[in-house]
Amino acid sequence: YSRADGLIRGIDSIIRDRQAEELLEFGPSPLNPVHWLPALQAVRTTGLQMVGEVRNAWSNPVRQDETRDNLPAVLVFLVVGIVLVVRGRRWTRGLTAWVLGDHPGAGRWLAGFALSLGSLILPLLGVALLIEAASKTGLLGLRADQFVSALLPSAFVFLMARWLATRIFPAKEARTLPLVLDDAQRLSGRWTGAALGLVVATYALVRNTAELSRWSEATTNTLLFPLLVITGLLVLRLARLLRAHTRNQVELEGSENYRTRLMRFLVLALNLLALISPVLASVGYFTLAHFLMFPSLASLQLLAILLILQRLVTEVYVLVTGNRDGAAESLIPILIGFVLVLMSIPFFALAWGARVADLTEIYARMLQGVELGGTRISPAIFLTLVIVFVIGYMATRLLQGTLKNTVLPKTKLDQGGRNAIVSGIGYVGIFLAAIIAITSAGIDLTALGYVAGALSVGIGFGLQNVVSNFVSGIILLIERPISEGDWIEVGGTHGVVRDISVRSTVIETFDRSDVIVPNSDLISGTVTNYTRGNTVGRVIVPVGVAYGTDTRKVEGILKEVAEAHPMVLMSTPPFIVFKGFGADSLDFEIRAILRDVNWVLAVHSDMNHEIARRFTEEGIEIPFAQRDVWLRNPEVLRGESGPETEPGKPSTGGDVEEARAHLTGKDIEDPRTGETEADGDGDGDAR
Repeated sequence: YSRADGLIRGIDSIIRDRQAEELLEFGPSPLNPVHWLPALQAVRTTGLQMVGEVRNAWSNPVRQDETRDNLPAVLVFLVVGIVLVVRGRRWTRGLTAWVLGDHPGAGRWLAGFALSLGSLILPLLGVALLIEAASKTGLLGLRADQFVSALLPSAFVFLMARWLATRIFPAKEARTLPLVLDDAQRLSGRWTGAALGLVVATYALVRNTAELSRWSEATTNTLLFPLLVITGLLVLRLARLLRAHTRNQVELEGSENYRTRLMRFLVLALNLLALISPVLASVGYFTLAHFLMFPSLASLQLLAILLILQRLVTEVYVLVTGNRDGAAESLIPILIGFVLVLMSIPFFALAWGARVADLTEIYARMLQGVELGGTRISPAIFLTLVIVFVIGYMATRLLQGTLKNTVLPKTKLDQGGRNAIVSGIGYVGIFLAAIIAITSAGIDLTALGYVAGALSVGIGFGLQNVVSNFVSGIILLIERPISEGDWIEVGGTHGVVRDISVRSTVIETFDRSDVIVPNSDLISGTVTNYTRGNTVGRVIVPVGVAYGTDTRKVEGILKEVAEAHPMVLMSTPPFIVFKGFGADSLDFEIRAILRDVNWVLAVHSDMNHEIARRFTEEGIEIPFAQRDVWLRNPEVLRGESGPETEPGKPSTGGDVEEARAHLTGKDIEDPRTGETEADGDGDGDAR
């Protein structure tokens, strides 16, 4: 095998060297007038030879009989072919416009896209029928038959270019346009694309005829040069349209991005191509000019096809998900587009002269894969791994959906138990899918086990918290001290559990913010669950009334208010507590059990409203805090002289400042409680 590989590499090297020599080979210039007349004579000679072959065939009685026998079929093929070529595109365009309407959805767009292919397929089928009709006559000679057979690929080149132009420069598009151009510019783009396809198809037909008729190199270059110049002019026109798109895109978005920069680079490349290729051909490097121009046009055609396919993938995604706004930001269409780009690489290589044998050899080497830890990893193994894992993942999600929506709702499990079962099946299913995928791919992880064991020691120290949270998450799913939808309090945070994942739990607070709590905190810390198992809970409503109010009457009113509320459970009757004698009021509490503790604030508010109404009707006063300040020597503060002091009594001063200096905290006190002011300055601000 080594010797054979060496021979193959040597042959490939010789072939590449010869191709490079052919590209740089200097040939006759098409601008030399000496070659013009022989070129015209060669065309005339080839035409006369084809006509002569037809005449000779017609003069043959056997061929005449064959023509008469096939005449009905020839007429049918001829008529149907002409109709398809002339009317096929118009029929398709009208039907597509009718399907799309004014505001097409994803389904209508896909149907219109499928119908638009008729503008490519029907005329091409018509050309094939016309070629078949010509062959059925039996009058075509060798050259004429080869010339007519070459019409089909040339027709495909023209029709494909025209179809791509109608998709890239659409006349009417209700939604996003591929390029930001106005109606006149899009019309110019359609004409430019169709003309470019026609010129390239003619170029291919002339080149094929030159090979069949064995024209000289000078004759071939002379006849192909005008077509090459026209192609360059059309490429310049196309580059101008792309430049207009780039300018409009920048004005629309307000700044440049990577797409506009790529488009500017493409415009520059097309301008250089349109100028350099005809110049090279004019001086005699016709092979190099051909190599630069037409592979570039083929690459441009492939780019247009990729752009159309990406739009097709996006519309399919919108049809499946029903979410058009999120399609542009979704990862799935982007990944599919990336796969399409990878799949197009061989076609780009073929367009630029790569041989099928070269691609086959590269593909064979890719299939062999690489050695990694004693295990061979190849694209086939990787593809098997991905496909099996994706199938297992989808089966797991399908089983989860079936259990969640069909099976578990019919059981007596609560919502938390159902969520725990669904989550557990998800973890187990993904783990089994990974194991089955690795086994199916034939990957031997024994050699990697030692490396993984060594790495796990070091990684374990750095991932202790992650592992702890992971184990805690599994414990939460098994023990279920909390479940999704529970109202809990942890670390001073009140909220509703929204999601329990492997590493953490999401709690949505009552101000609609999310708090991420590590699972280990829920296992090792103190958690209050207000709705564990049921939603029954207690409400406490404090109430104060003025001194002198009949306490039994207040107790009866509060009991009536509590019992009248629909959320209060009567299986455990509400209880009224006379807590004691407060500083400003007689303090009571309503303690009642609610059907749903989630309504505790609403019930609290409703009871307060009802208590206020009933107290107003019954004339019961709800007190508010108030203080009286008593001064022992008010005349001192007014600056008046008082009677002489007796021994043991406070002395008075002659001015206000002296009086203030003699006041103490005991001089001011509450007449009911006897409490003195805290700061003792006599100004009453401590109350």
